[in-house]
Amino acid sequence: MTSTFPNISISTERLVLRPLDEDDVPSLAAMMNDEQVAAWTDVPQPYTEDGARGWITEYAPTERTAGRGLDLAVTEFLTQRLVGIIQLTRTNWHIRATELSYIIAPWARGEGYASEAALATSQWLFGDQKFERIEIRTAADNTASQQVAQKIGCISEGVLRNACIVHARTEDGTWVDVRSDFIVWSLLPEDLDGVGEELADSGGFTSFSDWN
Repeated sequence: MTSTFPNISISTERLVLRPLDEDDVPSLAAMMNDEQVAAWTDVPQPYTEDGARGWITEYAPTERTAGRGLDLAVTEFLTQRLVGIIQLTRTNWHIRATELSYIIAPWARGEGYASEAALATSQWLFGDQKFERIEIRTAADNTASQQVAQKIGCISEGVLRNACIVHARTEDGTWVDVRSDFIVWSLLPEDLDGVGEELADSGGFTSFSDWN
């Protein structure tokens, strides 16, 4: 029998993480058309509302039902605005491990939302779901994403050489593929000891633009 993630909602001081719904289509499409999202991810460009609707109504439910992963909308608690996405992929239920990634909307960067959402998701995975390993992969030059991994307690395990494709603008405005390295980060249950308290003591989740 295939294990699957439940349809859940996770709340933090500032955020609610919940399943994507069709009301998110315009905000999701706008977020995915950002230059930094285009540079660091394989999201198709330009990203259409039809693409967003397909993700929400077809891709995300299929991935969850098949046990491969989970896609969560990250929303502001007070305004309900979509500030980003948390995605779990390549889930291995036998060893209780999954890969975590995050994207934050341009207008919401610099508020620490990625680290807050990633930490809450990790705490839920280790606590309620009894997972034993979370992996994050960041492009070698994506320092903002690496700061998120470091802030939630991840340990850098090494480099996968030439394992990543990022994207750069040409003079005529088109995107071209650029080969890069992946930095592999891991998070184990014991790595979270004291992380929440340290973030609170330092004044919360602040300081850098975050995306993956």
